[in-house]
Amino acid sequence: MLTTRFVTGAPNWIDLATPDIEGAGSFYGGLFGWRFQPGGPETGGYGLFQLDGKTVAGGMQTTEEQGPPTWTVYFQTPDTDATAKAAQEAHGSVLVQPMDVLDMGRMAVLADKAGVHFGLWQPGTNKGLDVVQEPGSLCWLELYTADVPAAAGFYNATLGMETFALDFYGGTYTTFSPGGQGEDAMFGGVVDKADDPAEAQSPPYWLPYFEVTDTDATVARAQELGGTVRMPATDLPDVGRIAKLTDPYGARFAVIKSAPVRS
Repeated sequence: MLTTRFVTGAPNWIDLATPDIEGAGSFYGGLFGWRFQPGGPETGGYGLFQLDGKTVAGGMQTTEEQGPPTWTVYFQTPDTDATAKAAQEAHGSVLVQPMDVLDMGRMAVLADKAGVHFGLWQPGTNKGLDVVQEPGSLCWLELYTADVPAAAGFYNATLGMETFALDFYGGTYTTFSPGGQGEDAMFGGVVDKADDPAEAQSPPYWLPYFEVTDTDATVARAQELGGTVRMPATDLPDVGRIAKLTDPYGARFAVIKSAPVRS
C-alpha cells in the first residue's frame, strides 16, 4: 500500500498544473477541505495544498504553452540525473532537465516510451507528501497505456519498479510496487486503456486517486463546484466505490471510498 515511508520507485509527490490556481484552490478546498498556501517569490508561484496543516499536494498556475491542466505524479529516486539517463536509455525522454529546487530536493520531468509524463523527486529538506491514504489525500495511482508489458518494462528499467499480477473479476490486474518491497507495497496499477470505456479514447496517462469518506457525496459536490463526471460512482467489490472526475479546468483525477481491509 502507499505510505509515507518513501523508498526508491515509490510515489512521493504529486502536483497540479492549472490555468487558475486561485480557482483550483477553491474547487479542491470545497471538495477535499484543502487550503492552498502560495510560496514566496523564490518558488516562482509554486505553492502547497494542505489538509489540517499537512501537505497533500503541490500546485502552480501555468500557461497554455506549458501544457494542458494536469496532475503529475513524482517518484522517489536517490539520483535524479542517473534516473533521467536510465529513462532515455529505456526509450523515454527528458522534458524538464534535472534541477535543484532550493534546498528542498532535485527534480526532473520525464516521459515514458508511450509519452506519459511523470516526475522524479530526489529529497532534500522536503521528504515528500505528509499524508497519504487518509480522506482527502492520495491513495492509489493507475497508469493507462496501450501496451502494459512495455510500460512495466520501462518503469522497471528506469526506477526498478516491480509488477504483480492479481486475479481481478475473471481477468488480470497488474500492479506496481517499488523494487524489492513485495506485493504488500503495491501503490498502483497499469491498465490497457482499451479495456476501460472511460479511458479508451484518451491518450495514455497517470491517474491519481484520492480517498474520500463518501464517493457519491463527493461526486455531487464536484459537480456543484464546476467539475465534470467522467465515470459515475461505481462499486468494485472488495476494492471500494470509485468515480472519475475532472476539475473545472480539465485536470483528471479519481476518488474512492476504499472497502474495509479484510483481516
